[in-house]
Amino acid sequence: MITLYGVYRSRASRPLWVLEETGQPFRHVPVIQGYRLPDATRADAPLNTTTASFSAINPQGTIPVLEDDGLVLTESLAMTLYLARKSAGPLAPQDARETALTDQWAFFGATALESPGLDILYTIGQGKADTAEGSAKIAAALEALARPMARLEAHLAGREWLIAARFTVADLMLAECLRYAQSHGPLMAAHPATQAWITRCQARPGFQAMMAKRAAEPA
Repeated sequence: MITLYGVYRSRASRPLWVLEETGQPFRHVPVIQGYRLPDATRADAPLNTTTASFSAINPQGTIPVLEDDGLVLTESLAMTLYLARKSAGPLAPQDARETALTDQWAFFGATALESPGLDILYTIGQGKADTAEGSAKIAAALEALARPMARLEAHLAGREWLIAARFTVADLMLAECLRYAQSHGPLMAAHPATQAWITRCQARPGFQAMMAKRAAEPA
């Protein structure tokens, strides 16, 4: 049985979306990030990343973690790819070419989109976008995103999906990496093909189900 440790309000959203898409049975253990808990209660709170029981599963103390018949994975994109391939359905790469392209877009999302996107998300989410510090941080993030977003926009022009004529795990992973920057309206408006693509991704029932469960968790 697949066991996934982590809350929906984390990078666990990636493998959890795959699980919604593929319908694979799994056990969900909602381990919360320790830094989200008050210092006074952290040591005693169950199911958080600082507890000894979780450290025995992942000494790095991060979520998500996936266990499956003795296999332990601690990187969200690796487990997302694993689950897609394990399903052997249309979400998974079908040949060597699709495998290579899937890996490329996963690495692209992780290295080019995620970090500046998180800077945008946290700055806006903390209400600091209009401060001098926040404006500078967002400006730096937008500068870092300029070339990757231009590349993605050019690639998606005239396409519905990233690597094939169907939605695949490549689309899922990249959409989740880009979601962090999605709160910046002008950035998305300047890239209409990318905006249309992520809208298609997020209209899928699997994404909608995952996000509904995420919304039901404590913020």
